Amino acid sequence: MSTGSSDNQTRSYLMQRFSEIGIHPRAKLGQNFLIDLNLLRLLHNSAQLESNDVVLEVGTGTGSLTGLMSQNAGHVITVEIDSVMHQLAKEELQERGNITFLHTDILQNKNRLSPLVLDAVRSALAKVPNSRFKLAANLPYCVATPLMSNLLLTDIPPYSMTVTIQKELAERIVAKPSTKDYSALSLWMQCQCHCRIIRNMPPSVFWPRPKVHSAIVQVTFDTRLRKRIPDLQYFHQFCREVFFHRRKFLRSVLVAMLKNKLSKPEVDDIMVKMNFTDQTRAESLSVGTLLKLCETIRTILQAKE
Repeated sequence: MSTGSSDNQTRSYLMQRFSEIGIHPRAKLGQNFLIDLNLLRLLHNSAQLESNDVVLEVGTGTGSLTGLMSQNAGHVITVEIDSVMHQLAKEELQERGNITFLHTDILQNKNRLSPLVLDAVRSALAKVPNSRFKLAANLPYCVATPLMSNLLLTDIPPYSMTVTIQKELAERIVAKPSTKDYSALSLWMQCQCHCRIIRNMPPSVFWPRPKVHSAIVQVTFDTRLRKRIPDLQYFHQFCREVFFHRRKFLRSVLVAMLKNKLSKPEVDDIMVKMNFTDQTRAESLSVGTLLKLCETIRTILQAKE
């Protein structure tokens, strides 16, 4: 999602502004503008920005949140794929010296973030003493999952991610084992971060109104949690595979995952070692248990090489 550029932003203000320049919100780009300024300030305040923070915003819109964040953060890097929105925000905030405007797609492809954006973040971090990297944004729905997931694979994982996303996605991020929303995403986010929903939001707080509810979610990175994972890339792939058929019994999932790598008796040995039964499903296991299972498998495979 995107935001507008005025502290007096309302639906009527945005409609008039867009009419003046002859443009319309583009649903394909997730352009639903936040018209509840109390929620915009809640998002900003929840990010707890300070002078040593380098903030990444994806979905500049006309620059409302961008300008708000630049008042507190050391530097804001804001990314906008729409050329008109990019230019509008740049003109509105041109006097702010601590904002980098990037007209690009945050995603190079589905599984890779834009090197241009990551390089800009690294460069800004190098210039700000004792810097912290944060993501704070009203995210377009279509980029939320790949953006948040892939940032945790980089060498610069954000100190925190405070974002507006689809409510359904927020519920998957914070889901607990044995619930309908517990998934590969739950496992991946919670293996490194503390996750919470700050506020649920109805469609009426946006213009145009999206067809779904939204939520402000905060994900806080924990270095101690990440240190439990010897091979981050391997565990990322493990998360996807172990939940690919989430309703299947775990043994069947592991046999399929490890085909041509481990025999069925070897899989059975792992099941016994982990105190699993034939009825065990991945969706019932805690993050800690799945981390232990992944490392057990990785160690066995490594020994076979």
